[in-house]
Amino acid sequence: MDFGLVLQTDPPAAQVISLMKRAERNRFRYGWTFDSAVLWQEPFVIYSQILAQTQRLTVGPMVTNPGTRTWEVTASTFATLNDMYGNRTVCGIGRGDSAMRVAGRKPNTLARLGEAMDVIRDLAEGREAQVDGAAIRLPWVRDGKLPVWMAAYGPKALALAGQKADGFILQLADPFLTEWMVRAVRDAAEAAGRDPSSVTICVAAPAYVGEDLAHAREQCRWFGGMVGNHVADLVSRYGEHSSLVPEALTAYIKQREGYDYSHHGRAGNPSTDFVPDEIVDRFCLLGPVEAHIEKLRTLKALGVDQFAVYAMHDAREQVIDAYGSSVIPALQD
Repeated sequence: MDFGLVLQTDPPAAQVISLMKRAERNRFRYGWTFDSAVLWQEPFVIYSQILAQTQRLTVGPMVTNPGTRTWEVTASTFATLNDMYGNRTVCGIGRGDSAMRVAGRKPNTLARLGEAMDVIRDLAEGREAQVDGAAIRLPWVRDGKLPVWMAAYGPKALALAGQKADGFILQLADPFLTEWMVRAVRDAAEAAGRDPSSVTICVAAPAYVGEDLAHAREQCRWFGGMVGNHVADLVSRYGEHSSLVPEALTAYIKQREGYDYSHHGRAGNPSTDFVPDEIVDRFCLLGPVEAHIEKLRTLKALGVDQFAVYAMHDAREQVIDAYGSSVIPALQD
């Protein structure tokens, strides 16, 4: 199992770079960041410095979207970083939650997302693609490689990930839901004539190492609120008791009364009071090192290839070091 670190690009950027260097020293292989232009600093600028100051780390957004930048700009940015640092990027992409809504736009449609995934990959790898009816190619790309990993929750999005994505990003660590969603992605891949095992599975969730479970929950409760934004979209689309979406995912948002993106992804987010302890425990990894190892072994058995640690809490360095000294060796051995 591979491991990644997920950060917001809060200033100063030097701190983001320092934490990514610390992650590489602790055997993490991926460095991810949020991508929301209004809320945080521009990640691609920071990626250049992370890549320059590490040797093996692969970097990318968790996640970008097809609407913030034009597709040729996104592809060219990835391709430039790959040309400079040797194909060490990955394009995590989704419909766009905070990035689109904070800027007053709606998240992208799945049809637009599916088209964008193909175009961005083709352009970044040097192939011709159609953009707004024009055939274009980046003539300077040589030996480019850009895996495109898609974030998804709902049945149509999971199917699209299986049909088109090189990897699937699931932003929660509940084993029951992981099994259900991984199966949906792999079934869709097989139906599309692809090898289901060729789709990399990445689970991303907060991890907090320590004995004080109550404190850990309060530091990670924000995550249930963030996931709740996507769940609310699913409920509005499929209904509260749809057979297409497990109630194990949707039931907890009944008390949700709105969401303030100014606190998005932050400990102490006041918009997450509706998230019960049970959801925090299910969606996150909390407790002593042994509890993390046990849950990660369960996820690994379900086909998870990477666990990406959301580190938006008050113990970022401690968690990175604990994973490097104890958790990662146990899962890689």
